[in-house]
Amino acid sequence: MAVADLITSEDGQPAAERLVSLICLTVTNSGTGLLAFHKDAPPDVLHHSLAPTSERHYLDRYLAGPYLLDPLYQLALSDAKPSMCRFRDTTPDRFHSSEYFRQYRERTHLVDEMDFLLGISPVSTVVMVVGRMEKRFSRSELNRLRLIEPIIRSAMQKVWDGFSGHRPSDSRDQGMHQRLTTCFENFGETTLTQREREITQLLLRGHSSKSIARELGIAPGTVMVHKRNLFGKLGITSQYQLFSRFIDALSES
Repeated sequence: MAVADLITSEDGQPAAERLVSLICLTVTNSGTGLLAFHKDAPPDVLHHSLAPTSERHYLDRYLAGPYLLDPLYQLALSDAKPSMCRFRDTTPDRFHSSEYFRQYRERTHLVDEMDFLLGISPVSTVVMVVGRMEKRFSRSELNRLRLIEPIIRSAMQKVWDGFSGHRPSDSRDQGMHQRLTTCFENFGETTLTQREREITQLLLRGHSSKSIARELGIAPGTVMVHKRNLFGKLGITSQYQLFSRFIDALSES
């Protein structure tokens, strides 16, 4: 019945609500969120099942800028993205030691998350997030989600079709995203070299020295030298201070 309701539902919010109902019938969860990530604009929240207090903590803070450091945001806008994935399988090797994790992600109290990704244009991807706070999804639950993946993706398209037809064109939001993106890409530009800025960006996203070395095709020892130099130039001694500097820069932007 839930599938039939979803198939016959109108585009937009009716489809989103029935999609959430189908997911809840398939697996227990602590909340869902349907977002659209864009290369040229801040994320759009198409639907969510969070309480107002959780919305303020999880979404409002996220949309203020931390989304730039979210591995899911990076994955959604990459050319090679899966149609379904487990969040913890997509994160950098030191993600759980990153300040983004400590200052934002950990405070969501999610212990597991399944994500469905649907590219809807060269610059935009719709993502359905299914989170759980109590325990990880079991193998049987993951299999059930895989079975309904085609239905979920079809419903995500319906929601986007309904949303995009009435999406406001707000140049202020695009301007804010551009300022945030520019701030991230140019963080430390008056002090750091281009290579040091590249390493800074990867550190902020939760990569270890070894992972950065693989990403940039250089030796881990070289990464450590650059890291020591950039910390010295910025007058900091920890990644917490690096993250704080970046958040201050975002606020100023």
